[in-house]
Amino acid sequence: MLHGRDGEAAALRALLDDARAGRSGVLVLRGEAGIGKTALLDDLVAGAGDLTVVRGSGVEFEAELPFAGLQLLLRTALGALDALPGPQRRALRAAFGLATEGAGEPMFVGLAVLSLLSEHAGDGPLLCVVDDAQWLDRASTDALVFAARRLDVEGIVMLFAARDGEGAFSAPGLPELRPAPLTEAAATALLADRALPLAAPVRRRVLAEARGNPLALLELPAGLRGTDPGPGAPETLPLTSRLQLAFHGRVSHLPPATRTLLLVAAADHTGELGTILRAAAGLGAGVADLPPAQDTGLVTVDGTALRFRHPLVRAAIHQRAALPERLAAHRALAAAADPEQDPDHRAWHLAAAATGPDEEVASALERTAGRARERSGHTAAAAAYDRAARLSTDPRARLRRLLLAAESASEAGELPRARALAEQAARTAAGSGSGEAVARTLHVRGLADFWEGDFPGAHRLLIKGAALTGRDDPARAARMLVQATHTAWYLGAVEVAGTVERLAALELPADAPILPVARFLTAALGRGAAGREPPAVCAAAAAARAARGGRVDPRDLVMLCGVGLTLGQDAQSHELTTTLAAESRESGGVGRLTTIMFFRAEAEIFDGRYDDAAATAAEGLRIAADTGQRQWVSQLSSALAHVAAVRGDEQGCRRLVDTALAGGSGTAMAPGAPWAYWSQGLLELGLGRAQAALDRLALLGEESVRHHICAIRSVPDLVEAAVRLGVPGRGDAAFARFEDWAARSGQQWAAALVARCAALRAPDTGAEAYFLRALAAHNPHRRAMESARTALLYGEWLRRARRKNEARVRLGGALDTFERLGARPWADRARGELAAAGGAVPDAARQSGPVDARAGLTPQESQIVRLAAAGLSNKDIAARLFLSPRTVGYHLYKAYPKLGVVSRGELAGLFEEGHTAAPARW
Repeated sequence: MLHGRDGEAAALRALLDDARAGRSGVLVLRGEAGIGKTALLDDLVAGAGDLTVVRGSGVEFEAELPFAGLQLLLRTALGALDALPGPQRRALRAAFGLATEGAGEPMFVGLAVLSLLSEHAGDGPLLCVVDDAQWLDRASTDALVFAARRLDVEGIVMLFAARDGEGAFSAPGLPELRPAPLTEAAATALLADRALPLAAPVRRRVLAEARGNPLALLELPAGLRGTDPGPGAPETLPLTSRLQLAFHGRVSHLPPATRTLLLVAAADHTGELGTILRAAAGLGAGVADLPPAQDTGLVTVDGTALRFRHPLVRAAIHQRAALPERLAAHRALAAAADPEQDPDHRAWHLAAAATGPDEEVASALERTAGRARERSGHTAAAAAYDRAARLSTDPRARLRRLLLAAESASEAGELPRARALAEQAARTAAGSGSGEAVARTLHVRGLADFWEGDFPGAHRLLIKGAALTGRDDPARAARMLVQATHTAWYLGAVEVAGTVERLAALELPADAPILPVARFLTAALGRGAAGREPPAVCAAAAAARAARGGRVDPRDLVMLCGVGLTLGQDAQSHELTTTLAAESRESGGVGRLTTIMFFRAEAEIFDGRYDDAAATAAEGLRIAADTGQRQWVSQLSSALAHVAAVRGDEQGCRRLVDTALAGGSGTAMAPGAPWAYWSQGLLELGLGRAQAALDRLALLGEESVRHHICAIRSVPDLVEAAVRLGVPGRGDAAFARFEDWAARSGQQWAAALVARCAALRAPDTGAEAYFLRALAAHNPHRRAMESARTALLYGEWLRRARRKNEARVRLGGALDTFERLGARPWADRARGELAAAGGAVPDAARQSGPVDARAGLTPQESQIVRLAAAGLSNKDIAARLFLSPRTVGYHLYKAYPKLGVVSRGELAGLFEEGHTAAPARW
């Protein structure tokens, strides 16, 4: 029976009620040791009734074994593994060491976890419980938190219990519940319920010292009976330490062999009774020595698993054992581990038993680290490489392991640890004379600076590192310079050109996969590029893939997408993002998707496909938020702000701009700032506020940002705002740059925009020729928004020239396009001009825009419906959008009545004339 926990228990039961109704939920129970988190979970599991229950726990251990906690949690659910989509099934098998190929990032494994739990639950609700989450390995934590953030309508409840102040169970954004200390009345009732005979003075002291902690109320009395505390008594220690003392006092009265058995169990983290008994046998203990520990309630045996009553029991036994005894326990566990089936546990126990450098143990740990890295367990790999370095006897091996530890920590996103390991490696490398080693440390430090927003520092370190290794390892230098080009993008055009010039000077092997990427960047961005024909982005990507010198890094291909957009190769860049996105979903590269989705959304915005762009950016933003990628939260928010600006959603646009501009770090500009400025300017221009539009758009002409893609693409808006204010000269410099860029791009649509700008800037007598040239260059089936804006401006010119019949034709066509695109401010403007020209004006209140927008679908409903209309199954849609099939089915069920359909087969006809989801290839 629980005492004093009515409120907490009710909150947990409400989650189960929601699950029975098909609604998912997640909660983190967080509090000090012994506050009653486990008791609450036990009570909930006991009352779960009809729910399928999956339960696991983190275990304190010196080692970090990737996905160990997740594998223990999901043992009973693995029977549903074959029902998962192929990429998810392969990712889980690789994570659990059941396969050597198919490893995905922890976030992708998290999606597979969500699918597995959903399949395991069948048609009913499921309860997933994780106790002592602070001791989960990092890969398991990342996967489970990602899955928890994706919960929707699966009927799944995920509960985590985590201790304050220990470990690193980080779950930002997940709801938390902190069990409160018991009231005096509840504490007294608990003591009475357990029939603990205490004298009044002892009872008062227990209540005072326990401070409402249930475990302390139950364990402190044994050590307080008949005591008379004086100065320095145990109650001056923190409560957790006093509880450990209480548990240790009970252990100390057990027979020596039983204590040995318990120490082996405390040093082990699997809880497997067979493993513990094999190890204990080497120390003279066996199964016959177990009952005394069971009789005291310190441990229980459940089938083949041995469990401690509380993690503090384990800690008390292990931490307070004499050092020789602890070392002996770890040596025994290493000897009991199968070197073929369980090499990682064996390596870590050997390391725990080592008292000094040991090259054999260091080599075993290095192999463990390599296996962890192959499974995307980068935090575990960093820990193993680090420990291996400290055990190394060979200086060169120590340096190699330190470098690998730093690089693994960097891949895990543990930036302070990566920087510290890199600096340690740099000190070691300084005496070795290895320029390559120093360059690798600079690479790690540069990436850490970049992700923390120190773009100048990152750029400096990457340039320095590339210079050190350019002669000995030009391919590595090229990779660093490609990344330095990215950092330079946030500094200015001069830095970009200078970095690319260094890249061009490298003598790369002909078969190096980075060579086509380097050549593309050099031709596209280097000094003198304006005088050359721009390279083709898809040709560069194909050449990089075909290189025989190794596999191209997908991150380099992603870089091609962004640069391709700066060249005006929007269709090719979109095609490449489509391919890379599909590959990332297949391989589990969730982290790369945010970058890919941003470039894809840019291409869709440029093409006037605003619904597709909104769906793409919204998906990318959700992944960026779930994975903590602040840079891409800023970038993708700014892209969504642009779509809101086109639609005239002033409140939504400003909210998204605020989010984008909040992404800066220190004095650095927020990554999404350039797009945010353009979005603000476009919003103001559409709403007829030309001065405010010009003020925002002028920010994109500053030296530090004018090389950004949106700076050049926004020039037609700046020209229009300046002309409307009667200050066309404000656009002279920007228009000259835009003319040069458009000519080099060789794109017809760019020539159309140049002609439109020229028409606005020309005297009335010369404007018409430019307008007609622009309209002739526009493709009516592509970039409909720009074509309609040109028609609107020409129609306005015709009306002013008193050619009203011609004006009505142009304005009516523009109005139809704006309404179809949902561009409300521009439709209102066209409607006003059409009325002024004497045309029949359609009702402004009539519904316009895409069918899903008219039906009032949410962004997620719209995305799911469009994919269903394209013929994808619920399982395919779920895999593509990182949702569960149940969630997909639920949103389709909600969307049908809004759309006025009753079946999937009716969807395809609703999304015609260019409004369907983006095709696989353009």
